[in-house]
Amino acid sequence: MAEEGTLDRVPNIDVREPIGASHPTCQLRDVLDRVGDKWSVLVMDLLGSGPKRYSELQRAVDGISQRMLTLTLRSLERDGLVDRTVTPTSPPRVDYALTAIGETLSDQVSGLIVWADNHREYVAESRARYDGGH
Repeated sequence: MAEEGTLDRVPNIDVREPIGASHPTCQLRDVLDRVGDKWSVLVMDLLGSGPKRYSELQRAVDGISQRMLTLTLRSLERDGLVDRTVTPTSPPRVDYALTAIGETLSDQVSGLIVWADNHREYVAESRARYDGGH
């Protein structure tokens, strides 16, 4: 009998061949890593209500450093989820907006944030109970 939380059997994976970066499982994991990152989720949620300037995003995302916001936006842009528009003014104006594909993800992200907000007290209480018993 397997211990609780363990698999009864090993999944059917051919261990002789390493999974390369082009394998669908690795590609899926890469996408989930991006869209599951806490900063990406918060930025995408903010952009769901329309384009924002960099400074607006920085003020709205509590606790994010300038460097982390820049890295997050670059990653979202690289993945095709966010567009960056520079307006040549002095100083240059930089706006970020969701792409069409980013908008399709925005609804899912918003639902996740609503769920987290509705259940944050439950999760905090569960953590306290668990930590108290261990």
